[in-house]
This record gives sequence, structure tokens and C-alpha cells, in this order.
Amino acid sequence: MPPPTSADSWLTARRFGIVIDAGSSGSRLQIYSWKDPSTVLREQGDAVRHTLPKVEKGVREGEGWITKVEPGLSSFADNPEGVAEYLAPLLEHARTQIPPSMEAETPLFLLATAGMRLLTPKQQASILNATCKYLKSSSSFRIEGPSNDEPCGSSVRIITGEEEGLFGWIAVNYLMDGFTGQKDNKTTFGFLDMGGASTQIAFEPGETQNDDSYNLVDVRLRLLGGQEVKHRVFVTTWLGYGTNQARERYAAKAIEAYEHNRPDVQPSGVSSGHSIPDPCLPRDLELLETPVNAEGVTSHSLTPHTLVGTGSFTQCLQQTSSLLNKGAPCPDGPCLFNGVRVPPINFSVSNFIGVSEYWYSSEHVFGLGGPYDYVQYERSASEFCARDWAGIVKQHEKSRKEGTLGGDGEVMQGGEVVGTGVWGANVELSRLQMQCFKAAWVANVLHEGIGLPRIMDPGGNVTTSGDQVAQQAEEKGLGRPVFQSMDTVGDIAISWTLGKMVLEASKEVRPLSKTDRPLVDPVDDIPASTPNPPIKPIRPPIWDLDALEDKITQHLPSSLSREALGFSLVTALFYVVVLSVVFCVGFRLRRQWKASCRRLRRGLFKRDYNLVAESYSMEEGGTSSPTSPASSSFLPPSLLRPLRRLVSSSSLSSRPRLPPLSTTTQRPILKHSHTSPSPTRTPSQYQNGYDFILHGTATSTATSSQFISRSSSPNLGVPPQDDAMGVLSNSISSLSSFTTRSRNSSQMNLATLVPRQIPLSRGASTLQIPNGNSYHHDE
Repeated sequence: MPPPTSADSWLTARRFGIVIDAGSSGSRLQIYSWKDPSTVLREQGDAVRHTLPKVEKGVREGEGWITKVEPGLSSFADNPEGVAEYLAPLLEHARTQIPPSMEAETPLFLLATAGMRLLTPKQQASILNATCKYLKSSSSFRIEGPSNDEPCGSSVRIITGEEEGLFGWIAVNYLMDGFTGQKDNKTTFGFLDMGGASTQIAFEPGETQNDDSYNLVDVRLRLLGGQEVKHRVFVTTWLGYGTNQARERYAAKAIEAYEHNRPDVQPSGVSSGHSIPDPCLPRDLELLETPVNAEGVTSHSLTPHTLVGTGSFTQCLQQTSSLLNKGAPCPDGPCLFNGVRVPPINFSVSNFIGVSEYWYSSEHVFGLGGPYDYVQYERSASEFCARDWAGIVKQHEKSRKEGTLGGDGEVMQGGEVVGTGVWGANVELSRLQMQCFKAAWVANVLHEGIGLPRIMDPGGNVTTSGDQVAQQAEEKGLGRPVFQSMDTVGDIAISWTLGKMVLEASKEVRPLSKTDRPLVDPVDDIPASTPNPPIKPIRPPIWDLDALEDKITQHLPSSLSREALGFSLVTALFYVVVLSVVFCVGFRLRRQWKASCRRLRRGLFKRDYNLVAESYSMEEGGTSSPTSPASSSFLPPSLLRPLRRLVSSSSLSSRPRLPPLSTTTQRPILKHSHTSPSPTRTPSQYQNGYDFILHGTATSTATSSQFISRSSSPNLGVPPQDDAMGVLSNSISSLSSFTTRSRNSSQMNLATLVPRQIPLSRGASTLQIPNGNSYHHDE
């Protein structure tokens, strides 16, 4: 269907956001929308000032706000080129729901979860790069630019289980009005989530436990009035404690125990098959199990074994409780299970909401979704586990043919149960096979793991309706249920994707002050200097050492494994090789390095030498000698020459200009001031040539060089004068060795160039000679 047009009133001031949940079995695109926060505040005023933006479905009606493709994005680990064709239907569906004029303003996020976390870093990077490239080139939705870690910033990345828990915590409290900004109503709901591979918990500890020792995460949101609310949340995840992986560990443990206790020789007449009684399966159900986690067991245990159901929920609770690993070391304490440190939970004020498997195990078969009552839960689970498997299958086929709705396992009429074992189309046989185990595992995690108290009601309840359980609990003074399983609130499903969109909508609210920090994802609020951060973002590294280690370790003896050595041999060898290469290259280039260092030092010395020479030359009253191109190792001659001319012109412009020197080639006349006093000359004596008079003020090196070149040039036809040259040589040598002189104490004077025909001034002028004589000239 075409996207809505601008004439639709529902679109007025409406904003959109897209999240693609790239899970292990498929990728689900969800479109959300909300009214512009400024418009809502202007229209409704104080009534909404202490609330968050209202996030809704991305369509006015229908289910077009959500669509899904299969399989999971992680299935393209070896074929990243196929990502484009895989994501194309999702983008096309989004374009049919969002007006084209609003695509550039609509943020798009593809956040990958469990399936992508299991890939190698190299595979993760290749898929993320292909995804980013396709989304940018094939859509006009708003996608962030590259960052140091991700090709599309935070728009395309892999999120951790802790981030899922935080986003889920935001979603639950948003739907349950946990964020009000009022100090007298600050209690928030805890969040529990369980999937096939892991389980998460997120809650806000009490004031006494609200300290940095528990590595709490800051969650910042902004209400419509501009006020920022901050909650310090504890979040953690237990990998391997989801229902599927817990079942794998349970089967491996059962097979190991069976192989350890069975006799080596079977009695006569007894079958040698591997049949193991399993109280966590419905009665007489047989499943062939191959242990996945069989480390430490005999090779015979790796063969498939048949588990036969005995249907005892009580025994199943006992046998699965050890999977919590509550005996794991807990050095800091307190810990819940598997040695994970968790702040103490006060269930008298903390209420929890569970989603995913907490909802499925309670509602889909038992019909106990909603407020949780352990008495009813245990009764329904015990009755189901004790049922014959053949009867369960027969009832399931009948329900499918009749198209029975509900899927809660019971038929209610007038508040009474008139039928049991009736399930809807959403209940598969695989769910019925594992229902007994999953129900026991959920109960153990809640009570033995997290510590949720079992509310025992001696009188019992005659109904399994969640709402009626809550009503009876209030009538008996038990208060609000401590735990309840949920799937939706109204018509909005509880999902971590909703929490992500609530945060994005909150970012658009105008803050009260311009100095307020902008809102970011909770993981970006964790300081980089935190020594042990509660959330470690997944950033695929450049070098995939883990994948390399996995390949090499297969060909090494067990004594060289990581577990035996206590460190990674492959990683250690890698760094040894890198350091060896660096050392060899540096050793081969050691002469070049030394030569470069010498040139650098020589260049620095010459620069300092020239600066000192200039300062001494200026101290003696002369002009600074320009540095030759060879003495400067920092600028090329092509740049030095213009700079010298510029400096020379600027320095000379501030001094009185001397008349230009004559270029005549007549023989210069050298006079010494320490011999007889210079006789007074008439102007006619200055007709040709130059007169060099030794003066008390030091001349520049350039003037001395002019004199030497002219006095010794063969073109002049005059032999050099030894005594004059000796005086000049000594003077220049003295200047080069930086011997400090005073103007008044000079004993040997450098030559001063005086042209013969010099119009000193239009008036009378006097030329001072060091011995006191002067030449007076009237024009």
C-alpha cells in the first residue's frame, strides 16, 4: 500500500523511527512514531510537562508497523554479499509506511543480538560493513556517519545482553508509568528477560545500595518540560542460562551421570540401549539427545542417548536447581547465582516484570500469564508433566483442526474451567515437549536464583486468571504482585526495541538549559576511564586472533591449550613475532637512524649558531649577516631567498639610507687609523675609487666580504695588500668566534666603506673620523 500523504491529519507534527532487531532466527523491522515534543508541550501544557513523549506504532491502524525476514543476519557470515538482497524487503516495507518527504528525518537502527555475538570478530566486521554500505546506498533514511569503532556509528552495530536489558527496563517502566519525574513516586519496576541462550536482570537498587561498588549504569531521559530524570540501574546477564542452553547442560549432565553409574556388563536379558529416565519430560515421551557440552566425560558418553519422560515436576525442580551453580565463588558478595555479584533486592518495595520465556512458559500452556502465583503455577505444571504424551499429541491435533483460540490450555466458561489441554495454533509440539523442563527452569531462576519469595496461600485459589489472582492477593493483604509476566501493555508489545525508541524520542526534547548534556545511549554514558565497566561494547577488532587460535589449537596437544597453560599460546607467539620483526627492521636501519639523528642535531646547532651570530653582530653595531642556504636544514633555499629580501627591506627601511656605492673598478685606498692621523682631503680627492677607513664600529660580514673580493680580484689588476688583509682577517675571525667587544674598547677597527662622491646633504655636513679629525664639506 502507498505511504500516507501530507493531507492526513494523523501525520501532523509526527516523527518516525525504525529499529531492525537482527536476532538469531530472523530480522524484525519495527516502525514507531511520536508527536513532535515541542508541539505537544505547546498544545497540552502542564498536563504533559512531567511525562515522556508518547511513543506509538508507526501506523494509524493495522499491523503494517512490523515485518520480519528469515533466517538471521548471522547466517551471512561466509556470504556478506547476500546481505543486500536479504535486507531489501525490509527497506521496501518501510518506504510503504513512511512518507517520502520524512525519510531523511527518520532515524534507522539495525541492532544485532544473540546470533551475531556468536560469530568471529572478522565475520562480524564483514557483515556490519556490508549492512552499512547497503543501507546508506539504498535508502535515504537517517544513518550516522562512521566512528572509530563502527562504519555507521551507533546506527549499525551489535549490542550486548546488558544493553538489551537496559532498553527493556526503559520499555517496561515507560509502559507502566515508572517515569514521572515526581520525587514522591520514584519507585521503578525491575525487568527480567529470558531467551534461549541467556537471561538478564535490570533494576534500580534502593538508596542504601545505590553506590559505585555495584557498577551501576546511568540512564538519562528528558521529560516534555525539559527536565532531565536520571536513574542508576544495575544490569547483568547470565550467558548459558537461557532455556535452550540450560537444557543442553541438563542433558549432558544426565548422560554423564548415567554413564558413570551404569554397570560395565549388562545382565542377561537386559537391553544394552542407552535409555535414561527424565522427570522433565511428559510421561512416556522419548527424545534422542546427544550431549553438546561433554567435556570431561568418556568417549562413550558422546554417543546419542534416549531420554524417556517420567513426568515428575517436583523431581525436575530438584535436578535442575544444580544448574544454577550457586556454589560458585563469590569473593565480593552478595551473589545470586554463578558467582555474579548483585545488589540486595528488597521485594517488599521492588516489583519485577518478566517477558519472553517468563511469559511463554506461564501463558501459552498454563494460561497463567500476568500476576504470578506460585501455588497455581506449581499445580498446573505438575498436572501437565504427569500427562501421557500420546494424549497430549492427540489433544494438540484436535485443537489444530478445530481452530481453537486462546492457547492457554484451559477453557473457561462463567469463571469455571470446563476443559483442559486445549491449545491454540501458536503452541507447537516442540513447546509441549519442553514445557515441563522450561516451567521448572523458570521457577528455579525466579525462586532459587533471584530469590523471589514463594507466597504460600494455604487456602489456595480456584481460578487461574491472572487478574483474579491479583484481586485475591489484595483482598488477603498481600499487596501488589511481586512478579508478573507480560507480553504487551495495551496494543504495544514489551520489547527492548521500544525502549530504544523511547530514548530516541526523549533526545528530541528541548533541554531547560543550553549547558545540559545531550542525551546518549546508556553505554555511551560510561566514562572511558572506568576500570571495570559494567557494559563492554562489542567492537570487532582488526585482528581476529580468536579465530586464528581456534584453528591452530585443533592441531596442538592438550598440554599447550589455553586451559593448560593459563594463557593463550597463539596470542603470545603473535606478539613475539611482531616484536621480532620490529627489532630486526630497526637493527638493519640503525645506521640510517644514527645519520638522521646527527643531521637533526647539526641542523638544530646551526640554527642556534646563526641566531647567536646575529645577536653578536647587532650588539657590535653592524647589520646581521644573512644565513647561507647551506646552514639552514629546515627551509629550502627557494623559500629562504624571498624571506631574506623581505627581512632586509624591512630592516633597512627603518634606518637612514646611504647613497648607492660607485661601481668603479679603480684601486681602493686603505687607511689605518692606528698609524698617522688622516690628513684633511679636499673633495677632489674623492673623484674615483673607494676609501676604506678603519672605524671603531664593526661593519657587517657582507661588507668585509666585499672588500676581500674586490681587493683580491684579479680583474682589478692590483695585488692584494698583505697588511690590510691581515687586519681584516683578524677582525672577521674575532667576530666568528663570538668574542664580546665593546664599542668604546675596540682596538682594531673594521673597514668602513666611504664613497668618494657622496652628497651628504644640501647643507653643511661633517664626516667624523675616529681620531678626532673631521671632514667638512660645503656643497
